[in-house]
Amino acid sequence: MPVLSSNHLTRKPIKFGTDGWRGVIAADFTFERLKKVAPVAAQVLFETYGSSTGSRLIIVGYDRRFLSEEFAQVTADAVAQAGFEVLLSDSYAPTPAFSWAAYQRQALGALVITASHNPGQYSGLKVKGAFGGSVPLPVTQKIQTQLEHPPVPSSSAASVNMFNPWPEYCQVLKSKVDLTVINTAISQGKLSVFVDPMHGATAGGLGQLLEAPIQELNSDRDPLFGGGAPEPLPKYLPDLIQTLKTRQDAGVALGLVFDGDGDRIAAVDGQGEFLSSQFLIPILIDHLATHRGMTGEVIKTISGSDLFPRVAALHNLPVHETSIGYKYIADRMLETQDSVLIGGEESGGIGYGNHIPERDGLLSALYLLEALAQTGKDLSALYQELQVRTDYHCAYDRIDVPLASDSVKAALQAELSDAPFKEILGQAVLDIGTGDGSKFRLADQSWLLVRFSGTEPVLRLYCEAANLDRVNEILSWAKQWATQVHG
Repeated sequence: MPVLSSNHLTRKPIKFGTDGWRGVIAADFTFERLKKVAPVAAQVLFETYGSSTGSRLIIVGYDRRFLSEEFAQVTADAVAQAGFEVLLSDSYAPTPAFSWAAYQRQALGALVITASHNPGQYSGLKVKGAFGGSVPLPVTQKIQTQLEHPPVPSSSAASVNMFNPWPEYCQVLKSKVDLTVINTAISQGKLSVFVDPMHGATAGGLGQLLEAPIQELNSDRDPLFGGGAPEPLPKYLPDLIQTLKTRQDAGVALGLVFDGDGDRIAAVDGQGEFLSSQFLIPILIDHLATHRGMTGEVIKTISGSDLFPRVAALHNLPVHETSIGYKYIADRMLETQDSVLIGGEESGGIGYGNHIPERDGLLSALYLLEALAQTGKDLSALYQELQVRTDYHCAYDRIDVPLASDSVKAALQAELSDAPFKEILGQAVLDIGTGDGSKFRLADQSWLLVRFSGTEPVLRLYCEAANLDRVNEILSWAKQWATQVHG
């Protein structure tokens, strides 16, 4: 029998990242730890939003992972024991549905059992605020601090009531699109829709939103996610890609992909080509401005495509750039109130100023379906038209490079600071941005972003260039720089 090292026997501390606390089930994420965290999170939500809401209500929801219902019940009971009223979901649902419930019901916030796109051995807890989005960093820091001095249990427990999050959530999404044009296009055979919820919380969601037939793959509950992870990346989507490549029906086709808790989206076009949000966001900007007459600021992260601002310029829309992470987009949405059109990140999170400040995969899916139904064109055709209209042709990719240790990471950071690249593969570096990592803009309009993970020894390399061959050349060059010298 193998002997476990001390690292396997030591629990990781409870630590909140950019969107919640996550850990390996039974090792780091346990019932006992959840009983400790949940009432503290509820108390901090009360201290933060109690005066503005006049509420003591907490929403509790969950995804389809292993033991999610049981974790949610323990969370609800612990929060009620601390004296807070609880609405506990009676089924799985996308995380945005619980964010909407918190906002719509004027609750203090929501506690959602999910590990998003992580592999099946993980679970987690996301904390949402009364405004309907992820709480800012000071709130999660306060939760961590108060874990050392948890509140005294209430002398009288409050009640736990059940609710169905789907009807109200679907109702608000339906109000934002022209469902008639979508359903008509599908019913008449002009649009074929395929959905891969990746065994996650959006399973059945589009079926509740649409009145026309769609084909859903991998909609069964599988806590192991087919041996992969519920992350909308091509390597996890062989079924959907093959289905689109071999389909026999005529007309426009679209494959939609959602991550495990439904706040991220990707797509597959009618030819079976994967399209990340780098492709989808420009299409959405143009669709919302052209066909819905909507205006407002476009928010992008520094890893977002340069096509975003070019499409925004077609419609005289302002653009604001943030660091990587949807929390920065949400913060900007809250700052500017109703003056945002869309905010999106390259990893698939897209939100809208006419909704809550939260990523929402199903709402993005409806807008994409509306665009295809109204134009009768494939997603890739719409994207190519935008490239022509903006005179900007580009390709994009990202790779992650594991580093041997934190000391290697420190050495690379020092080199980037002391001797940044002046030339990359024959192209002069015209500008270096250092707001979040190091972003090198080259003379041929391509760019390379070198950024280190904040939680593990991993180097993330992002690149956009005129074509995919050039992207791969630049990424290979950067990877060689990172590994050849520093191993």
